[in-house]
Amino acid sequence: MRDSMSTIAKTALWMTGAIASFSSMAVAGRELSLIHDTFEIMMYRSIVGIFVVSTVLTATGKWRQVSTRHLGLHAVRNSLHFAGQNLWFYAVSVIPLAQVFALEFTQPIWVVLLSPLLLGERLTPMRVLSALIGFAGILIVTRPGATDLTPGVLAAASSAIFFALTTISTKKLTGFASIGCIVFWLTTMQAVMGLVVAGMDGQIALPTAQSAPFLLLVGLAGLLAHFCITNALAIAPATVVIPFDFARLPTIAVVGMLLYHEPLDHWTLLGAAVIFAGIFLNVRAESRSNSATRA
Repeated sequence: MRDSMSTIAKTALWMTGAIASFSSMAVAGRELSLIHDTFEIMMYRSIVGIFVVSTVLTATGKWRQVSTRHLGLHAVRNSLHFAGQNLWFYAVSVIPLAQVFALEFTQPIWVVLLSPLLLGERLTPMRVLSALIGFAGILIVTRPGATDLTPGVLAAASSAIFFALTTISTKKLTGFASIGCIVFWLTTMQAVMGLVVAGMDGQIALPTAQSAPFLLLVGLAGLLAHFCITNALAIAPATVVIPFDFARLPTIAVVGMLLYHEPLDHWTLLGAAVIFAGIFLNVRAESRSNSATRA
């Protein structure tokens, strides 16, 4: 019993760090949109990431893990993530933060639907039910016909699909590449992509005294968020981690209300709760199935 409580406490601590990181990145992205376009934000974010990852690889002596094998798959994965992250940064600049996070939560639903096509995984009845519940939640959040499907809403919804494709390609990469190798190529390739696309108009806005701290925050928060979630999943099952992760939504809703006077939209909160129910139902079924298999 004591060990169980200790695990929950540690999970809560890691997920608090993840929630704070994701929320900080959203606020930083909103502030940066006043000075930099999304491509510039991604370029500077990746440059910060290169410095952090290189420092960690040097300190741990793991540069030997960085390999050029399967560089094509790295490029595909990072192109997908680059597209999704740019859409996400655009969305946080134009629609309520809670709405962005609610639509981002559909990522696991897309993973469920796309995995049979791209990974050959079986689409079970429970996974189908989970996807249907998730899409019902999307309809509640977006309410097509009742409200306009703005570019920001479409961007947030599309980012979830790109993040799902990123997750699937990451799953393939983890079969033959270390986390350090994956993250190194993530930051390096996306820095180049950001430089190329940001410079297509012939000008790249340099960091200012106002934007530099937020650029640093975006770079650090993105890495820290995934580090915290990875550690949470290492000590607790997904059925424990996901409810903590869902706390991101009410947290960012309050942040949006306090910083940007965004109203607490009950449709967004209700839709997000329905999306969460679909995801949790599937994760719980998968956990029980894995436990039965191990037994």
